[in-house]
Amino acid sequence: MVKLLELLGRNADFTCAELSAMLGKSEEEVKKEIEEYKEKGIIKGKKAIIDWGKVPDAEVRAIIELKVTPKPETGFDETAEIVMSYDNVESVYLAASSRYDLIALVKGSTIQEIAEFVSKRLSTLENVIGTATSFVLNTYKQDNAVFGNNDVEEEQRSMIL
Repeated sequence: MVKLLELLGRNADFTCAELSAMLGKSEEEVKKEIEEYKEKGIIKGKKAIIDWGKVPDAEVRAIIELKVTPKPETGFDETAEIVMSYDNVESVYLAASSRYDLIALVKGSTIQEIAEFVSKRLSTLENVIGTATSFVLNTYKQDNAVFGNNDVEEEQRSMIL
């Protein structure tokens, strides 16, 4: 079970034939497992991993950490739902940290746009008591894809097969 999910997590473009060869299972078994994972909501979809550093006029990305006072009845969930509702927020995580509680990955067209989003939207939320912003300057690895070194990426692909 976990091995199939790990392989799909590395490369959603693997065919059922390739997956069955790597797992020592029939193609039908692999197809059936994938369908079950989709039905159970374990597999949420497929996505392309983009090297935004190579895209002209690409958006700026930032990691925003939020210190939150949890509410007695909902904990951190209510604040996380508000943060998730913004279109420029790509991901939200609850963190086990002594300094910050939520981490949001945010995109914007400029650093100033993100700074304004933090100061006018996130910092003003009722139970947010502090934020820290880190701007992404370069991506070296994301979702198991290595950026900027095609030789390493090719080696990883051959190791999987």
